Amino acid sequence: MWRRVAAAGLVLILSGCGWFSRRPVPVAARRGATQIGTASWYGPGFHGNPTSSGEIYDQNDLTGAHQTLPLGTRVAVTNLENGRSVEVRINDRGPFVDGRIIDLSHAAARALGMLGPGTAAVRIEVLGSAAPTLPTVAYAVQVGSFADRENAARLRAALARRFDDVRIATLDGGEGRYYRVRVGRFSSRRDALNLARSVAPLGLSPIIVEDGAAP
Repeated sequence: MWRRVAAAGLVLILSGCGWFSRRPVPVAARRGATQIGTASWYGPGFHGNPTSSGEIYDQNDLTGAHQTLPLGTRVAVTNLENGRSVEVRINDRGPFVDGRIIDLSHAAARALGMLGPGTAAVRIEVLGSAAPTLPTVAYAVQVGSFADRENAARLRAALARRFDDVRIATLDGGEGRYYRVRVGRFSSRRDALNLARSVAPLGLSPIIVEDGAAP
């Protein structure tokens, strides 16, 4: 965490000297507000360290760092280069590099297909504040998120030949509807993890997500 704070101080010093001039247009903290810019991701070097929210950073969770949105805000992030999208919760501050608007966890970056490049042009859409934590939750394995329903339907049909309970979960936002392909529904995260391990060899990038109240 200290490295992120140090980086922030360096940016402030350099910006005062006029080194940086490009700044992303701020995004309002209201449902449907959008912001376009560059996303980056951070992972192993920060895994296990405290975030600005006080939570311990887990690179396998769907989270992100933003400079201004309230901690706990849920946003949909869409990779404008491949159309893939993911929902993350803001629990940290950053990024501290000029022109970048969000720093994503390893899991979120993997879902967007940007691990290799390291950065991607994205659109952020504010979905709302964090949902209240349920006493017990169900888990599912999410294998894709699309802005195009046909792409989601093709993936669902392909997986339905091999797995039970393959479905499309929709999410409405100000910029349209997102279609998330999910497999299974478990009361145990361990059971969801076992399914994710069987999906990964198919060339997909499964992530474990909360899926409402436990059955």
